[in-house]
Amino acid sequence: MVERDGIATPWGTRTPYGPGERWPVRVDSHLADGLTEADVDAWVPTAAVLHSNGDGMEIAVRDGRIVGVRGRAGDRVNHGRLDPKDLFGWQANHAEDRLTVPLVREGGRLVESTWDEAMSRIVKRSKELLDEQGASSIGFYTSGQLFAEEYYTLAAIAHGALGTNHVDGNTRLCTATAAAALKESFGCDGQPGSYEDVDHADVIALFGHNVAETQAVLWERILDRLAGPNPPALLCVDPRETPVARAATVHLAPIPGTNMALMNGLLHEILANGWVDRDYVDRHTIGFADLESMVGDYPPERAAELCGVPADRIRAAAALLGHAERLLCTVLQGFYQSHQATAAAVAVNNIVLVRGMLGRPGCGVLQMNGQPTAENTRECGADGDLTGFRNWANDAHVAELAKLWNVDVDQIPHYAPPTHLMQMMRYAENGTLRLLWVSATNPAVSLPELGRIRSILAQERLFLVVQDAFRTETAEFADVVLPAAIWGEKVGTFTNADRTVHLSEKAVDPPGEARADLDILLDYARRMDFRDRDGNPFPAWHDPRTAFEAWKKASAGRPCDYTGLTYEKLRRGGVQWPCDAEHPDGTPRLYENGRFFAQPDYCETYGRDLITGAPGEPSDYKAANPDGKAMIKAAEYLPPHETPSAEFPFALITGRTIYHFHTRTKTGRTPQLNAAAPDVWVEISATDAAREHLHDGDLAEVTTPRGTVRARVRVSGIRDGVLFLPFHYGYWDTGDKDGRAANELTMTDWDPVSKQPLFKTAAAAIHRVGEAPAVPASAPQARVTERMEART
Repeated sequence: MVERDGIATPWGTRTPYGPGERWPVRVDSHLADGLTEADVDAWVPTAAVLHSNGDGMEIAVRDGRIVGVRGRAGDRVNHGRLDPKDLFGWQANHAEDRLTVPLVREGGRLVESTWDEAMSRIVKRSKELLDEQGASSIGFYTSGQLFAEEYYTLAAIAHGALGTNHVDGNTRLCTATAAAALKESFGCDGQPGSYEDVDHADVIALFGHNVAETQAVLWERILDRLAGPNPPALLCVDPRETPVARAATVHLAPIPGTNMALMNGLLHEILANGWVDRDYVDRHTIGFADLESMVGDYPPERAAELCGVPADRIRAAAALLGHAERLLCTVLQGFYQSHQATAAAVAVNNIVLVRGMLGRPGCGVLQMNGQPTAENTRECGADGDLTGFRNWANDAHVAELAKLWNVDVDQIPHYAPPTHLMQMMRYAENGTLRLLWVSATNPAVSLPELGRIRSILAQERLFLVVQDAFRTETAEFADVVLPAAIWGEKVGTFTNADRTVHLSEKAVDPPGEARADLDILLDYARRMDFRDRDGNPFPAWHDPRTAFEAWKKASAGRPCDYTGLTYEKLRRGGVQWPCDAEHPDGTPRLYENGRFFAQPDYCETYGRDLITGAPGEPSDYKAANPDGKAMIKAAEYLPPHETPSAEFPFALITGRTIYHFHTRTKTGRTPQLNAAAPDVWVEISATDAAREHLHDGDLAEVTTPRGTVRARVRVSGIRDGVLFLPFHYGYWDTGDKDGRAANELTMTDWDPVSKQPLFKTAAAAIHRVGEAPAVPASAPQARVTERMEART
């Protein structure tokens, strides 16, 4: 076991290995000052919740308090390693400002109350609205950090009991496009590949995926392959010079908003050079002719003019992809939060399909998640999807769920597509959505165009419920605040980005009167007196284990089949779904032998138009794809809606740092993590900095048509004409009201297919407002990049 400094060495030391070999074990740990393993009373199994990687770990408990963590050597995800947020983030559980009692609004301010009073107010308003306006006046906005048992309960209450289709998760902000792209290509959500493919791949291509900072342990796995014999080649697509870009064989830095032009250029070269597995394409796919026709219009020279990447670099990247024998592609926010998000992510799937790189070791695509339990939000139906990857447009699927829940089929709202978050905010803005229940997320910092979002949340006619562990910026607008237990204080399961399910056990009691999210939702259901068709309480379950058993029944026979899982099995480590009688030990890869979940009677969706987002008709889908093959889909490039101008000459993108998660409600309360990245900064290229008379550490003002943010300058290797701001920073720890959160600047716009907001296509200006301090501090990214290069 290695007690290490996760700040100074965020990616640890190298343990090299070669292709096809098992990744060596290295167990990382961190205990509170002065403690050793001998001082620990108990080690409680769990997995990481401050990123999407799903690192298996154990919580150290002493005298009823969390005092540290260590990695699990036998876990398939991390082989014992932990990232900086894993090592230190547990300290947030003991933050002095945890919510411990409910709060209610009296006389314009939040005051302490009782659970009975708080829940009574929510129930009273719910019943009033149901009587006055119906279920469509009520909406739920949840997280990517709850457990499967809690999401499934929320989906049952919202869809089956209340009958509202206004349900979404903050996964809409980070991985809605992952789900959409998988549905468009394979007919259903579900990650085709596995982290183990890193062990076998000879080319790893990362599209808009800064894995070094979003999934640090997975980056360690890649670094260990790079340090070993016969290392893989890396392709990085990112306008920033990230650690991944510095390690890449080929780095492409496109103009923000032009990913689709670049992808069409790459596919043009792959097809033109004959780097196509025609046997695989003919036997297992449809749509190749349309792709061939579309990308024929995007030779490297034209693609270069559109995306700003030199034609020879496009050819070099295409050759890397085209000559790979085992190609692994990954995708994340650089594509998901940019213009034509779903079309570009689907284009990555197209590369994998035309090359026949699916269903075998080292081959596949990982449309990554941004949160630890985002997959569960989608599986369980708490993000607008229908529970169990069922199809909203398939009446038989809706009827199947109604039978499972023992409710009338008309009670489940399938008269229209489910309402995505950005539309829910519009409904709240115009007054048709009157109760919004927000759990474990912070839209007052994380949503685009924050001035508008604050005005919506502040409306007197909107009854806002916030269920959280901390008094967030969003909680300040609430009518009722419910104190929630968090990781380590409750029991449940959650699934990472490569379908690995972990069990998280309860290590300590929550503070004060804080309750598990499952208990809060079930309390609401009982107070509302929800009943099934036979008059029995609904939902029928009453604790995590019975909720898990109910979820297993809902998943039976669906792609995300959990029926072979038990809490006892999961105590031994993570298992990949589907796990059923046919796959009792889980399933490393989907779509072996070219079998997909795309059959017309089984698929999760009938598809959408990649340009307009218009849903496909069931009859058209059945006619085009009667055998359920994978679908190659083409799309033209269209320019983004907001482009740089004389007044706003830069393209602004936002993103993450390795030391923080989302809006810092936990990591900002962790001393080591907060000290590593205490405040917002702006990245600018050396050429642009010189033109704007900016130097490292200067205080700059970044402006868009929507607002202004002040940040310290970091001169970096980012593409000329592009600015970068980390989006984590809000106002809870400064007392300021504006000028710090990156989303003061972003625009209200979303992808037509996935409905994911576009955080990476704003036009911006920058100018200097103050000098650098006498001893300017390097930006966090600069420090960790330098350390990585020194080792590799």
